[in-house]
Amino acid sequence: MSKAMTAQETKNLFVKHEAMLKSAAAAVQSRAFFAHWVEAPSKSVYGETANEDGLAAYQSKCNKPWQGLRQSYDSMKLSSEVSPFTCQSLGISWPVFDSHESYIRKSIESWPAWRKASPELRAGILAEALSRIGKRFFEMAYATMHTTGQGFMMAFQASGPHSNDRALEALSMGYSEQSRFPANVEWKKPMGKFDVVLQKQYKIVPLGISLAIGCSTFPVWNTVPGVFASLVTGNPVIWKPHPGAVYPAAIVVEEIQIVLSENGYDPHICQLCVDTADNPIAKKLAGHPAVKLIDYTGGNAFGNAIESLPGKRTFTEKAGINSLVLHSCNDIGAMMQNIATSLSLYSGQMCTCPQNIFVPKSGIVAGGATIPYEEVVTLLANAVKGLVTHEKAGHATLGAVQNENTSMRVKEAQGLGFRILLDSLKIPNPEFPSARTASHILIEVPADKIAVYEKEMFGPIAFVIPVSDATEGVRLAKELASKHGAITFAAYTTDHAMQELMIEEISGTFTSVSFNFVGPIWVNQSAGFSDFHLTGGNPAGNASLTDPEFVSRRFEIVGIRIHP
Repeated sequence: MSKAMTAQETKNLFVKHEAMLKSAAAAVQSRAFFAHWVEAPSKSVYGETANEDGLAAYQSKCNKPWQGLRQSYDSMKLSSEVSPFTCQSLGISWPVFDSHESYIRKSIESWPAWRKASPELRAGILAEALSRIGKRFFEMAYATMHTTGQGFMMAFQASGPHSNDRALEALSMGYSEQSRFPANVEWKKPMGKFDVVLQKQYKIVPLGISLAIGCSTFPVWNTVPGVFASLVTGNPVIWKPHPGAVYPAAIVVEEIQIVLSENGYDPHICQLCVDTADNPIAKKLAGHPAVKLIDYTGGNAFGNAIESLPGKRTFTEKAGINSLVLHSCNDIGAMMQNIATSLSLYSGQMCTCPQNIFVPKSGIVAGGATIPYEEVVTLLANAVKGLVTHEKAGHATLGAVQNENTSMRVKEAQGLGFRILLDSLKIPNPEFPSARTASHILIEVPADKIAVYEKEMFGPIAFVIPVSDATEGVRLAKELASKHGAITFAAYTTDHAMQELMIEEISGTFTSVSFNFVGPIWVNQSAGFSDFHLTGGNPAGNASLTDPEFVSRRFEIVGIRIHP
C-alpha cells in the first residue's frame, strides 16, 4: 500500500480531476453525447497487452482467497460464484464478518472523518478511484463474463467504460448538488434606523449508512451510481453484491479502499459484504436502524419489502413488463434485424428487453405496402433464428444464461400450451463447450389471455400478441406499465398521429419511449449523461439513474444562524 498522502496532495486530487468533473457536469446539463472512457477495448487506447494482462489477472484470482481488500474480517468464505460459460466455481474465498453488526460498527467508526470532509475532497478521491478502476477494465470484463454470462464485448463495456461513466455522472451531479448554495452568507435585513445582521451557514449533513444491494446480471452498472452518489455526499457504504457476482464489485471496492487509505481515511468507509444464497445477510442489514439509505436492484418481492421499510430512503430498480408495438415502418428488414438483436442481446437477461410484442392482425405497413400478420411474425422468427445461429455473431450476442432458474423459465414457457412461433435453441459456444445457452422462444398468445403475458418472464422469452390494431396494442401496453411497471416501450410507426398518441399514452405511465430504431442502436441501451434509466414513476422502480433527486436525497441542508 502506498503511504498516506499529505493534506495538500489530497486536495490536489480534485485539481487533478477537475476538468473531468466539469466536463461531466456540463454533459449532465446538455444531455448531449459524452463518454469519458472509450467503450471499445482498443489496444491503442488501453495498451498492447491490456487484454492478455486482464485475463491473467482474472485467472490469478480464481481458486484462492481474495487478498486485495483493505477491510477487516473474521474469516474467509467461499462464494457462490459459478461461471455460466464453464459451469465451474470460480473458487474465490472472500473476507467476511461473522455478524452483520460488525459491518455496521465499522461503518459508524469510519464515518466521522468522511462526513466532515469537503465535497471537493470527496470528489477528488472518488474521481481518482474511477481513474484506477479504468486501468482494470479487462480484468473486470473477464470477471463479469464469468459471473454474469455476458459476452466479452458486453462485459467489457457494461462493467468497464459504461459503468465508470455512470459512476462519474452520479459523482459529478452529487458534487454539483452540494455546491448549489453558498456555504456562508452575511444576511442583512433593513429595519429603518438599523439593520438586523446574521451570519448564516448552510451545512451539508449526510444521512447515514448507505446499503447497496446488487444484482447478478449487471453487478457493477446498476450499483455504482448509488455507491458513488452516497460516497460523494458523505455517507459510508456497505456494498452487498449478489452472491453469484461478487468479483466485479470487489474490483471497484478495492480501488476505492486503496485511494481512501492513501489519503488517510478509513477504508471501511466503503465495505464489501459477501454472503451466500443459503445464508443471506441483506435483510438484516436493510432493517438495521443505522442504515438510512438503500440502493436495490433485483426482483419485485424483495424490492417491495425494501421500499416498505420505515425510516429509510430507498432507490430501487425492480422488474417491469416492457412492450413493443408494430404499426408501420420504412424498411421491414432493418426493423426485424433490430428487434432480433434487442431480444437476443445477453439472451434477453436485461431489464430493458422487450417481452410483449403487439402486432395488428391485419398486418403492418412497410414501405407503403401492407405485410400480412403471418408474414410479419415469420419474418420476426427468421430474423431471430438467423442472428442466433450465425457462426460468429450468434454466441457472441447471446452470451450465456446466468443461472439455471432462467433455463427452467424457458421450459415453463414451452409448456404454456400456446402456438410456438420459434422455439428456444441451445447455441454452441466454440470457446466454451459447457456454456449454458438458450436463444429466444417466441410464443403467440391471444390478447385476451392477459394473465399469461402480464407476468414477467425474465430471460429469452417473448410473447407475440395479435391485436385488432396498433391502438389496442398501445392500450394494453399502457395497462401493463401502469399496473406492473415498465422500463422501456418501443414502437415502429411512420404515422405522426400514431406516434403522438403513443407518446401521450405511454409517457403518462412514466415509461421511456423509443421509436423506429434500426442499425446499431437498441431499445435495451441507456446512455450515460443523456438517458434517464427508469423514471421512478411506476412500479418498476422508485428512482431514476441519474436525476438530481437521486443524489440530493442522500443529504440534508441544515441552516445555522449566528447573531454577531
